[in-house]
Amino acid sequence: MNLQEHYNELYKKSSEAILDGNYKLDSQINDQSDSRFGVTLLIRPNEVIKANIQLFLDELKAIDPLQYYYPDSDIHITAMSIISCYEGFSLDKVSIPDYVEIIQKSLIDLNEIKIEFRGVTASPSAIMIQGFPTDESLNNLRDKLRENFKKSTLEQSIDSRYAISTAHVTVIRFQEKLQNPEKLVAITGKFRDFDFGTFTVDKIELVYNDWYQRERNTIQLADFYLMN
Repeated sequence: MNLQEHYNELYKKSSEAILDGNYKLDSQINDQSDSRFGVTLLIRPNEVIKANIQLFLDELKAIDPLQYYYPDSDIHITAMSIISCYEGFSLDKVSIPDYVEIIQKSLIDLNEIKIEFRGVTASPSAIMIQGFPTDESLNNLRDKLRENFKKSTLEQSIDSRYAISTAHVTVIRFQEKLQNPEKLVAITGKFRDFDFGTFTVDKIELVYNDWYQRERNTIQLADFYLMN
């Protein structure tokens, strides 16, 4: 997949949908009874990148404060959704050490993962920061995880929703009617090629999480350090 083309196409279609009023609101984001949980392997950007993201978000908050803006604590890249969130999933259904073992096996011989965050894109329901791995290391890790989990008998739903291939970061979800779609598209357009920074991944986290990766609902299961 050509990531730049993918992000461009997504932005073109989604910005047109937003301007036409065909965007989608997330009706569950404030639902206290939302019981969708899962297990995710994720990467968190460094502090410099998160600070740059917040500068972008501040501009959008100024014109539309009613949307759902991700705090620093929740900003992440999904390396792999191992068990996609579903209603009623709980940790007592699985043996986490077995998952850790497969992930450790998949990390053997992994080259350094470096990700460049450049520009923004959109979906009809969210705004994302574009992530570009600088080589095939992240894809290779994902392929090994697919292969090793599919050979196991562990519960997993890898690629059940879609085969993950990007390295984006979701930073805004639409939860209320947009107050100024034209300004929102103008600001995202201004940041289309903005350099948010590049970082080398030093840690990958295995977490139990809700649909939105909110810190208050996240349980840290294991950390995998990639560099000494």
